[in-house]
Amino acid sequence: MPSQASPVPPPVFAATVSPVAVPRGDLTAQRSTRRVTLFPKYGACCEVDVRYLWCGAPDAPTIIVQGGISADRDAVTFGEQAAGWWQSFIGEGSTIDLDRFRVLSIDWLTPRDLGSAQAVSSEDQADALAALVEALGIDRVHAFVGYSYGGMTGLAFAARHPYALDRLVLLGSAHRPHPLATAQRSVQRSIVRLGLESGQPEQALALARQLAMTTYRGSEEFVRRFATAPEYRDGRFHFPVEDYLEQAGRRFVARFDIERYLALSESIDLHDVCPEQIPTATTLIGTPSDRLVPLADLCELQRRLQGSATLEVIDSPYGHDAFLKESERLAPLLRDALA
Repeated sequence: MPSQASPVPPPVFAATVSPVAVPRGDLTAQRSTRRVTLFPKYGACCEVDVRYLWCGAPDAPTIIVQGGISADRDAVTFGEQAAGWWQSFIGEGSTIDLDRFRVLSIDWLTPRDLGSAQAVSSEDQADALAALVEALGIDRVHAFVGYSYGGMTGLAFAARHPYALDRLVLLGSAHRPHPLATAQRSVQRSIVRLGLESGQPEQALALARQLAMTTYRGSEEFVRRFATAPEYRDGRFHFPVEDYLEQAGRRFVARFDIERYLALSESIDLHDVCPEQIPTATTLIGTPSDRLVPLADLCELQRRLQGSATLEVIDSPYGHDAFLKESERLAPLLRDALA
């Protein structure tokens, strides 16, 4: 991939679905769609519907929050809806305080959204966010907080649209995927493709998710939870970890589309951003138990970033999932980074 980011054509805004404002005391929440024109990295110019949530105090600084490939625009939800994927960090008086900020999140784009594109890139996601920011009249984003693939997109956003961003906060994210992590995801995608070819797509997606779960969590957690004797049932021995993995696979199949999974998993491995092009002040957060994004990669990223960068390390048994589970340890780091 080229080390120099290609120039980004100015976004063009097309027909818009008017957002519906949902009052919540002194807060507002918009869950809607904007249509923008993008120039995909692996395709031709096209119009794209960007599905977003924008919520918080009116006229407050906006923070973009994006998660992993299975996350959606509902980083936080209200009322009787099921909790958002980062509900423990976002809310009135919470770590990302909706009394002081507005949070903006989007649903990830896929090649299907981009017309004839061969693939979707982290740059495409970043350009969609930049176009949405302009369409919503946001002069400058206070911070981009990205976890996993969301952090990759944050790096692409900072490289391509530095004028639109004040600071960058990356949790378990680096400028490129580690080759071992790419190898693991390649096997997962091969399992899914084999399932499609053999007429067993759901079983294959469940197996791919089970394999992925072994990379998301740290070795210490597996020892603590599953180091007990197997149980003999249904004609064979079942190990304690199997029930956990099978349940995770079933839950994933119930809520995730196969083509979307393949596209976004591939997008992680296509990610490649040149840190020297990023002038934005950056906070990196990692954990030694993360086997997908090793601390060595974060150290390299910190060293190569053009702007000021700090690296915070938390000790957690949860591996890559620490950034979803360690709310008490992450909260002060996030508050400092956003102050």
